[in-house]
Amino acid sequence: MVPHNSPRIYVLDTNVLMHDPTSIFRFAEHNIFLPMVVLEELDNGKKGMSEVARNVRQVSRFLDELMACASKEEISNGLPLPCVKNTEDEEQQCGHLFFQTEQLQNSLPDSLPGMTPDNNILSTALALQDLYKDSQVIMVSKDINLRIKAAVIGLQAEDYQNDQALDDLTLLYKGETELSEDFWETHSKNMESWREDGHTFYRVEGPNTREWYPNQFLYTEDDAAFEAMVVSMDGDDAMIELVDDYRTTKRSVWGINARNREQNFALNLLMNPEIDFVSLLGTAGTGKTLLALAAGLTQVLDHNVYKEIVMSRVTVPVGEDIGFLPGTEEEKMTPWMGALMDNLEVLTQTEGGEWGRAATDDLLRSRIRIHSLNFMRGRTFLNKYIILDEAQNLTPKQMKTLITRAGPGTKIVCLGNVAQIDTPYLTETSSGLTYVVDRFKNWDHSGHITLQRGERSRLADFASQTL
Repeated sequence: MVPHNSPRIYVLDTNVLMHDPTSIFRFAEHNIFLPMVVLEELDNGKKGMSEVARNVRQVSRFLDELMACASKEEISNGLPLPCVKNTEDEEQQCGHLFFQTEQLQNSLPDSLPGMTPDNNILSTALALQDLYKDSQVIMVSKDINLRIKAAVIGLQAEDYQNDQALDDLTLLYKGETELSEDFWETHSKNMESWREDGHTFYRVEGPNTREWYPNQFLYTEDDAAFEAMVVSMDGDDAMIELVDDYRTTKRSVWGINARNREQNFALNLLMNPEIDFVSLLGTAGTGKTLLALAAGLTQVLDHNVYKEIVMSRVTVPVGEDIGFLPGTEEEKMTPWMGALMDNLEVLTQTEGGEWGRAATDDLLRSRIRIHSLNFMRGRTFLNKYIILDEAQNLTPKQMKTLITRAGPGTKIVCLGNVAQIDTPYLTETSSGLTYVVDRFKNWDHSGHITLQRGERSRLADFASQTL
């Protein structure tokens, strides 16, 4: 069993392993305890082709590697986990993985009758707490109700934190920053400006430039309404470029104009061929899908930058098969693509009556492909404009799988609202969309903007504020 001098003992719930197969390696030098009921639940969840089933099978492979050639005595004494070294001066500290090898005394209170899997895990954790009084026993679970039950009976319980990209969603990169009122006074020394290929550039020097990120937008709220984008940085020096104004009719994108500052920033990212990855966050009605689709149609049909548009979204329930009923992959995905169809109606308002509209629809549908995420693994997309809708429902691992499908000349646009997550065990801070926004902010070929204002209609805008 666990040594009595162990400072911390983490009892893992099954859903932690299902959520992150590598979680057993994420607790640094601390010891991990797996109740027998967890192994039984893993065995029940290994069948199928869902993401959860794949994770369960990966956990089993990790456990099998750790137990290779281990004797019963070695298993009882704990299987060594990879060691960690916090600093150069400290010695490496190694945690151990322990399995429940004997029946522990049931110490559940009368308020929790029966031996459901959750109560079994609670009983095991309470028994360990009584058995190892010098150690801190902590139960780790993604199940909020189980953590509440643990707190009620006096057991310390925590959420699994390692999968969270940020501690607080308010720390998430917004993609824009307002310049201070004295910015030009403190950064105008040695400033240069020039025009090149119809664009205006500035080279500024000052302390604030160290806080900027590539392709971040800068603006002022004064009458001058300065709006620019960071092009490059070198220490205290930074080169910025004035953005194009897509709010004017001269710069409409497939008949669409930006209605506010953030939408204008979004179109600058979407229309820039040097930016390979764009993420747009925003609540319903901020125009994410409409802007992405309009920019895609312009670059596919007018500018021939990309061959076609590939659009996909997460089907609910996430990761499940789209079915074996008659029909192609696109026909089965059609019920999930209501946002695409609604926005196409806005973008295909032609003057030619029914015949003209039908011809336009046929042209657009020939250049727009709808794919299910279930069949993305192993594919490579060349010169495609990929729109990934409802990306907040993807895990970081799923997001990595999808983004790595991009071949040369492909642009990926991720859309989502982290306040509307339907996937079990995903939160605003652990969503794959939050993960990529945070990880891509330092890359020269990516851009992000959070859309603030709803532009769907005055009714929708009023409802979002008051209801």
